[in-house]
Amino acid sequence: MARDLAIDLGTANTLVYQKQKGILFAEPTVLALNKETGAVLAMGEEAWQMIGRTPGYIVAVRPLSSGAISDFDVTEKLIRLILHRSGVNRLARPKVLICVPSALTEVERRAVEEAALQAGARSCYLIEEPMAAAIGAGLPIHEPLGNLVVDVGGGTSEVALISMGGIVTNNAVRVGGFDLDAAIMNWVRREYTVAIGERTAERIKIAIGSAFPLAQEEKAELRGRDLATGMPKTILITSEEIREAIAEPVRTIVTAVVECIGSSPPDLVQDVLTHGITLTGGGGMLSGLDMLLAQEVEVPVHITEQPLEAVVMGAGRCLESFGNLRSVLLANS
Repeated sequence: MARDLAIDLGTANTLVYQKQKGILFAEPTVLALNKETGAVLAMGEEAWQMIGRTPGYIVAVRPLSSGAISDFDVTEKLIRLILHRSGVNRLARPKVLICVPSALTEVERRAVEEAALQAGARSCYLIEEPMAAAIGAGLPIHEPLGNLVVDVGGGTSEVALISMGGIVTNNAVRVGGFDLDAAIMNWVRREYTVAIGERTAERIKIAIGSAFPLAQEEKAELRGRDLATGMPKTILITSEEIREAIAEPVRTIVTAVVECIGSSPPDLVQDVLTHGITLTGGGGMLSGLDMLLAQEVEVPVHITEQPLEAVVMGAGRCLESFGNLRSVLLANS
């Protein structure tokens, strides 16, 4: 029998947890396809390396956009590859638990289930990402306490107040790490008339990007194509400039947190003031985001030990204790 799988199918990264084994792999959610034949040439890290570097007939495709399936056929191919890499075959079909954004519509949720079943899963269950993140962060979700989780992913940022095993209030915005990268690309194009690719933008965001002033501001070299001459050009960019570039999407994330707290029951908000906010997701690793949130909301903010893995670890715990935690899963459509 194949061991059951939990899949965090993110816009940016896909993480897979196998029952009793732990995390099998974590790779970018990208497929490289032959445009003419539709054949999959590579997935994950290998396909990510191809972005912006392939001949015309090879395209690097992200099957998910803002947490939702933008291409059903490609998503099915991706899930099929994930199951294959996890040792699934026609004889050994696992139960699959997939983490989805809470903003997904009923139709989008059905599309995820359908893709998993078509790809070879025996059965498919869904769990909302903020709930999985809360379980992965070790929060007491079944107690009558307000646990506020902020999960900043590649395509969506979700804020959820969880109590008694359910989401009391939540707010999801389709803004995440990719929007920060796009903001950097647009800013460099506008201010320096230099075009850079998304991989360069992401690298500079990780290197010197921040949401809050740094104790010591930093500089980094950036290489791109001069829009006036078409020639390669190197510029020196500062962390203050990057902070200015990403200010708008960061503000959207902060506003989502403020609105979620504003629409929550007062008694649970009191718990949040006492216990603070839990910050998870790859985007939560942006330097200073915790400090900016703490300043704006006037509540302590804690980043989980493994922000990127929190969602899939929470889903993995649901697999390990399926009977006890089944109540937190979404009802099958």
